[in-house]
Amino acid sequence: MATQTSERMTARHQGVAAADLPVEGVLPSFDGAQGWLNSQPLTPGGLRGHVVVVQFWTYTCINWLRTQAHFRAWSQRYRDQGLVTIGVHTPEFKFERDLENVRWAVDARKIDYPVAIDNGFAVWRAFANNYWPALYFVDAEGRIRHHRFGEGDYERSEMVIRQLLADAGVEELRPGVATVEPNSDEVQADWEDLGSPESYLGRDQATGFDSGGRAVWDKPHTYAAPAHLRLNHWGLTGDWTVRSDASALNGSNGRVAYQFHARDVNLVMGPARKGGTVPFRVLVDGEVAGPARGADVDANGNGTVVQQRMYQLIRQPGTIRDRRFEIEFLAGGAEAFCFTFG
Repeated sequence: MATQTSERMTARHQGVAAADLPVEGVLPSFDGAQGWLNSQPLTPGGLRGHVVVVQFWTYTCINWLRTQAHFRAWSQRYRDQGLVTIGVHTPEFKFERDLENVRWAVDARKIDYPVAIDNGFAVWRAFANNYWPALYFVDAEGRIRHHRFGEGDYERSEMVIRQLLADAGVEELRPGVATVEPNSDEVQADWEDLGSPESYLGRDQATGFDSGGRAVWDKPHTYAAPAHLRLNHWGLTGDWTVRSDASALNGSNGRVAYQFHARDVNLVMGPARKGGTVPFRVLVDGEVAGPARGADVDANGNGTVVQQRMYQLIRQPGTIRDRRFEIEFLAGGAEAFCFTFG
């Protein structure tokens, strides 16, 4: 019991004590899930006696990706002491409903904990959730004791886990916090120099679209992006169809330009045809990206769209300033959904 007492003192020292964690409700049912990966279906009754952290995610979300190294570290560090981590994959884009795509993401992100497939948003509604990512912390009695929406506050989140484990009777928690090892697109944003917001390329949520003339929805149209774009505005060049959820390239060659201010430029995109590939080239201020290239671009500024996912196209090593990003697709059949920045 001495170790347990020590851990509770440590948790309180970090600003988390049982009194800081009011009961926010009870763990809802997962009955609305269409299926599970890495697990048989889980139930609140079957989880009783375990501390549980539920994370809502969708695999192209940069905000989720930047939390994933922490969530993975917590899962691995505390699972032998009674922590159960559960991912609830609730899709944003239509292609994220494809189970094959989600399986790829689970494998690529080294996710080895249970994942509920929530294509119908039933689990999302059961939690009254509204965010990607969102964390819900559940004690061993099945009560929700804490939540976190969005990125950040990682130390407090881990201290909540430790407090709930200590309250459940775990006596030998290792001191300190988990070692976090983020992969390239899991690295935290350069918040001080992040001056560009998430920007959708479908008409339903599009902001900052400079059509260079008349915008046409849901039918092919030839665009010419302005030579000069205002900050956080974007344009198309070539034969495109701007749909409700994406801009789709019809011709054999086309460009998307964006005037940005950020270290990183990411683009959610994919081939229009399953199994298709579309080569592309990335430019910054009219030059090959070179040392500013992201993980999905080679030294010559080239890459290939091979699946529907988020691609990291720019990671600048130096001073951040307003710059013009362009991606040139060298064949037709590409669909571009959303820019994100870091």
